[in-house]
Amino acid sequence: MESKDDCFAEYERWLNHTRDDVLAELKDMDDAAIEDAFYRELSFGTGGLRGSIGPGTNRMNVYVVAKASQGLVDYLLKKEGGTTSVVVGYDSRIKSDVFARTVACVFAANGICVHMFQDIFPVPGVSYAVRYLRASAGVMITASHNSSKYNGYKVYGADGCQITTEVARDVYACIENLDVFNDVKQIEFDKGVEAGLIRYIDSDLVDSYLDEVRAQCFLYGDEINRDVAIVYSPLNGTGLEPVCKVLSEVGFTNVTVVEEQRNPDGRFPTCPKPNPEESEAMELGLSYCRKMGADLLIATDPDCDRVGIAVREHDSYRLLTANETGILLLDYICSQKKKHGKLPRNGVFLKTIVTNDLAEKIALHYGVKTINTLTGFKYIGEQIGSLEREGCESDFVFGFEESFGYLTGTYVRDKDGVNATVVICEMFAYYKTRGISLIEKLEDVYHRFGYCLNTQYSYEFPGSTGMHRMAEIMTLFRKGVEIIDVYRVSRTDDFSQGLYNLPKSNVIKYSFGDMDVSGSLVVRPSGTEPKLKIYISVLADNQIYAERVERRINQRVCDLINNEESIIGVRKR
Repeated sequence: MESKDDCFAEYERWLNHTRDDVLAELKDMDDAAIEDAFYRELSFGTGGLRGSIGPGTNRMNVYVVAKASQGLVDYLLKKEGGTTSVVVGYDSRIKSDVFARTVACVFAANGICVHMFQDIFPVPGVSYAVRYLRASAGVMITASHNSSKYNGYKVYGADGCQITTEVARDVYACIENLDVFNDVKQIEFDKGVEAGLIRYIDSDLVDSYLDEVRAQCFLYGDEINRDVAIVYSPLNGTGLEPVCKVLSEVGFTNVTVVEEQRNPDGRFPTCPKPNPEESEAMELGLSYCRKMGADLLIATDPDCDRVGIAVREHDSYRLLTANETGILLLDYICSQKKKHGKLPRNGVFLKTIVTNDLAEKIALHYGVKTINTLTGFKYIGEQIGSLEREGCESDFVFGFEESFGYLTGTYVRDKDGVNATVVICEMFAYYKTRGISLIEKLEDVYHRFGYCLNTQYSYEFPGSTGMHRMAEIMTLFRKGVEIIDVYRVSRTDDFSQGLYNLPKSNVIKYSFGDMDVSGSLVVRPSGTEPKLKIYISVLADNQIYAERVERRINQRVCDLINNEESIIGVRKR
């Protein structure tokens, strides 16, 4: 909105056009809440929509969801030139089912067939279903790993990938052309079902997806003891049924589910931040491990695309970072493929530019080419699609990103927590059967390839001024701030210029190094939250030296950013 008066004028319009719980919440808002809820429209980007649940143009509610859906309809009809079909899925979050039905009602009212999941299901299932059903798009209602106040609207293209920047821009242009109350078509859900325009996805598709997950095995006849004691938590999300089903079917039956986090519950009562990246989210599962003496803890986030693990280390348990789990999986998969003559001659490993730099050295050791992508698994999915179009799909070996996302197959174009869980259990059991712990294996990897320390820091910029403040700080970095302290900067990459055949992105990467140490610093605003993210990667001979270098670089970054106002905190991972 252009001014405070515009905010209140739009608020009055919503009072006159909305109903039910949205209207009731509007009536309870004070001036500050009104301004925050109406100062802008919730932005639509490559991640679709994401925001707090509530009334207003800057919130997730049935009106904003319906408008976004009509905009997507208009884009698809203009692009396709006729009737098409879409897949709709949803997770366990508050109002996810309501928003999913809203999406279906808008598409059906526009004469577009909707294939809808009958119940909550992991987000990679939408990517799979789009390709399986040859639909033109997919919509997943989810806010991934965010806290319970959030929900979101994620869009997939016909290739099963999250939409590109260009497509998001064109969809957003269609959305902006619409009035939220006057230009959106809707049909009653039951009437859409009766007309055959809304169809529930049957069990054959779900079984086919799970068959593909089961097929991701790298033993090639090697024996393992599958009776390892596993504690699993779906963090009150979508993972319970598919994860437990597949684990059982491949022979991992000694699995205990964290009871308090078993059932779907969008309030996430025992883990306010249901993110396996956060140690707090893993604490209840760790308490189960300690009581049972379990070997392995695995947790998936609410839409089951991220996976976090903890493993026994002497008398305690150690949480592994995504980079640690990722390099372990990369080394395991490559070594098993090489051992059994399954490694493709032109093997390809995919990772994002903020993911562990050591992974590239490991891939090179096995003769596997590394392709770096922008941050976000959709870019890894796009690369898999490119391999498929070139007839080289079988060259894909593995892909992972630092935010706990992994994929070993080409059946989906997104990270897959069900797949990752099964392969992690297989890898764990393989080494345990041979008397090797994952910690020992990780130390072996560091011994062979060098130690790599990766840290991430998030600076929060809340409120209507947050985006402006982040833009100012990014401008400071682009001016060439001496950020690496005493370490020589060997290269500065500003990805807003569109480097290395990658799409333009608001990311800056400094690479540095000398005889004893090398690494990188990456700065970027989050695409889904009001945060500035800092990634530091240091490769050195040993952990102590790497930590000393990381501290110096991080202090320099903190000195710069903390000179800015409106920063409420920094979080380290």
